[in-house]
Amino acid sequence: MSTMQATTVRCPHCGRTNRVPVAAEGRPKCGHCKQPLPWMVDAGDDDFTEVAERADVPVVVDLWATWCGPCRMVSPALEKVATDLAGRIKLVKVDIDKNPRLSQRFEVQAVPTLLILDQGETVARQAGAAPAPVLRQWVEQSITARKG
Repeated sequence: MSTMQATTVRCPHCGRTNRVPVAAEGRPKCGHCKQPLPWMVDAGDDDFTEVAERADVPVVVDLWATWCGPCRMVSPALEKVATDLAGRIKLVKVDIDKNPRLSQRFEVQAVPTLLILDQGETVARQAGAAPAPVLRQWVEQSITARKG
């Protein structure tokens, strides 16, 4: 199971390095300063349900491809959004070429395709790259509209 897999994240508050599981309950916090950590992980066909759909927080899914120029441009913007909204969202990146079942399931026509999942349900979707402030606004509006 992928629950044993972890990624390393540097705390934006104190600079300490933390191991963050790719799938877990709750929200990751820095082991040193206890501030929320950005939660950014990769997922694929075999572990997407566990990593993304069972998350306790809204999940921003980045469906991307290595050959896609706009995908390479939007990736740092999404990482900034995940850092800015640490503790509020989880960023899950999916390489569509390595994970054709997810690409088909989400009917990816163009990359990057961005989704917001809340408790496994798609609540927002957009295709194409955008700068970090625009992405952050889209994420926040989608989450706020969902909570209603």
